[in-house]
Amino acid sequence: MPVITKRTIALVVASGALAAWFAAAATSGVRPSRPAPAPRPQIDLRGDALSAEIERLHDRLRPNVAPEHGRNLFQFAQARPTALARTPVVDAAPVAPPAPVEPAFKLIGIAEDNGARTAILTTANQLLMVHEGDNAGAYRVTGISADAVELKSTGDDSVLRLALK
Repeated sequence: MPVITKRTIALVVASGALAAWFAAAATSGVRPSRPAPAPRPQIDLRGDALSAEIERLHDRLRPNVAPEHGRNLFQFAQARPTALARTPVVDAAPVAPPAPVEPAFKLIGIAEDNGARTAILTTANQLLMVHEGDNAGAYRVTGISADAVELKSTGDDSVLRLALK
């Protein structure tokens, strides 16, 4: 054989061996082993127990029986009749006349300007500034002192005295 063919064959065989060697190095025939299962941490075990308890409580919240709608939630229960104790009837004393109702005036202040005093009164819906001799509703102002005002009723001549607090 000529020398060139021998060299060519030797080169092809060497190249094939080199390629096979690289291929074997790139793909190992060893398969990775599966790691052994590690024991679960204690926190995971507690979390599983908590999840089981939560599920149990959720099951208790779901009622098995439909609620009864036989009562009105916005009405109080009827009171049971009780036997009333009998008391002897006593003759009622004559009824006293009701006490006179005080007017809704309130003295909130007294102003003085050059010796003339002005009483400042309030009612439920207005503010009154009155001088001596003025009318305030069913009353007439009869006197204004440094800390009080006197009102005289025009109907029955009763006197009402209001003082500053």
